[in-house]
Amino acid sequence: MTWAPHVTVATVVEKQGRFLLVRERPNDREVYNQPAGHLEEGETLEEAALRETLEETGWQVKLTGLLGIGLYLAPANGVTYVRHTFIAEPVTHLPEQTLDDGILAAEWLSYAEILERRAQLRSPMVLDAVDEFLSGQRYPLEMLRSYL
Repeated sequence: MTWAPHVTVATVVEKQGRFLLVRERPNDREVYNQPAGHLEEGETLEEAALRETLEETGWQVKLTGLLGIGLYLAPANGVTYVRHTFIAEPVTHLPEQTLDDGILAAEWLSYAEILERRAQLRSPMVLDAVDEFLSGQRYPLEMLRSYL
């Protein structure tokens, strides 16, 4: 079997000092994460970020930048993830949207509330992404290229 990393996307969405996180139960543990998920065949990274954010939170968002690209080896399953983290602004909330399986709720949390839940964050990338956002780190979406 050939090794291949999992390509994922995540979105940092901020509104009035609060961040949109999902409370989820991927296994037997309840955790918090940015809206995130896997790239699907035939879609761009940007399309995946928009889709995953909507499916996990019920929010349509506008992507405004790229926060960074990270490599993560998950100790729980030994899988390597290449995470493309986007920055987005909330546009429209669709409360009738059915959230993905395993998603318990979408919640707007302050930085202090995220710190209080540090032990429940799905990975260290969650807090790192918020810290990078707050530090002003931004890259233009034009850095990404798709040749689909």
